[in-house]
Amino acid sequence: MNDQIGVGGLAIHVPRARVDLRAWCEWTGNAPDKVLAVVGRSFRVPTRRDSVYTMAATAALRLIEQYDLDPAEIGHLALGTESSTDNAIGAVIVKGMLDRALVELGRGPIARACEVPEVKHACLGGMYALKGAARWAALDGRGKKAIVIAADVAEYERGSTGEPTQGAGAVAMLVERDPKLFTIDLTRCGSAAAYRGVDFRKPFARHFTDGYAAATNRLHDFPVFNGKYSTTCYVDEVIAALDDMFARTGWNRRTFWDEVTAVLLHRPYHHMPIQAMASAIVVGMAREEDDREAFVGLCREAGVDPELALAEAAAADDLFDRAQRDGVDVDTTPELGRAIKGFRSGAWFKKFVAEKMALGSAGAMELGNLYTASLPAWLVSAFAHAHRDGVELAERTLLAIGYGSGDAAEAWPVRVVDGWQKAAARIDFEGALADAVDLDRTTYEALHDGREVDIAADPKRGFVVDRVGDRLTGTGQDVGIEYYGFVR
Repeated sequence: MNDQIGVGGLAIHVPRARVDLRAWCEWTGNAPDKVLAVVGRSFRVPTRRDSVYTMAATAALRLIEQYDLDPAEIGHLALGTESSTDNAIGAVIVKGMLDRALVELGRGPIARACEVPEVKHACLGGMYALKGAARWAALDGRGKKAIVIAADVAEYERGSTGEPTQGAGAVAMLVERDPKLFTIDLTRCGSAAAYRGVDFRKPFARHFTDGYAAATNRLHDFPVFNGKYSTTCYVDEVIAALDDMFARTGWNRRTFWDEVTAVLLHRPYHHMPIQAMASAIVVGMAREEDDREAFVGLCREAGVDPELALAEAAAADDLFDRAQRDGVDVDTTPELGRAIKGFRSGAWFKKFVAEKMALGSAGAMELGNLYTASLPAWLVSAFAHAHRDGVELAERTLLAIGYGSGDAAEAWPVRVVDGWQKAAARIDFEGALADAVDLDRTTYEALHDGREVDIAADPKRGFVVDRVGDRLTGTGQDVGIEYYGFVR
């Protein structure tokens, strides 16, 4: 029996309401060339009929139907999200929607003997949920399959620096033995975690603080964040997760970068993974004796003192301690940063980005930031586009790097299986993005701020919020509880 565990199917769902970033730049006075190059091309916006649970259920239904799954074989249904609107339950809400719709469609419900965990750790929740499902499949899930859904609403206050990096959507992943897309060897996966305080947070107290999102008259989840500090945390934790991966595998870094077929990361915006990989490769050069000479040469080309850059690369100071001592906007590695900037503009790294980081990137630029679904969405786009363009992936290694603010990271080398094209053909990435409703400025601002707006943007097939309960009496309470409908 084949005991390999991995992913055998992928499906994505995004709301139909879309903001074109070129139009957004015209509304806000931002430079379109810069925004489109650094951030992406568009992002999706949930209407009042969309929630994290309806998006998750719609993605899972797409997965079940596109891969003709038997719901009775599903023994583990996990939801990774940081956009929950219920602090008691999560994935079982999605199961409830699916059960009713599947019965209505004549397929039968998901097994009653099914685990329904929800996993939260900022943008890493989906990857942690996937790791948990892989462990379940390896230990006590024999004969069953798991569905993992990464779903989120990424939203920022209008006028903030995060506004163009919004988005909403869900990715559903089929976890099984003898997977049809790629295998996951957990013994080779690198992990890292460190508390970073004021990186990116969603404390309850902000909702009771004067001045917090005063113009937004709806349930909202705008984060408390510090952009430059968050970027530093992202890069640092990605490097730490890669350090652990290389320590576990014993692989030579230089050889691995030459041989890996594609590198995909959590992408809060398009340029962030590129920046992180340039930093990770340069710091790796500083840490590998075989690459030390090349690192010194790189520093000299950039006009940087190699000894100072090496000291910064080896520094073990806690970033949160530094932030409290020196402030969140202090550049902690100025010399190393100059070396990285020079490396990023060099021919080798430009070729690396073009050859190793382009697969599926164009499709991902249409989605915006999906928080915990961002990396899974890039994987969806990568496999869909590889199938469409005839890219050979069988027996090739892809590197998937996830990150969650606060912070933690995972670095997974996954192996594409023979015959992956059959499963990739069922993804229907383009279909999931079709029928978008482009928003004008008035409609976008009304949706964002919670004002009444007439918009027809229900999914063509999927789940919607029909109403929200408001009873708060001793004989029957449902205040705040969503009731769902199914669009056939």
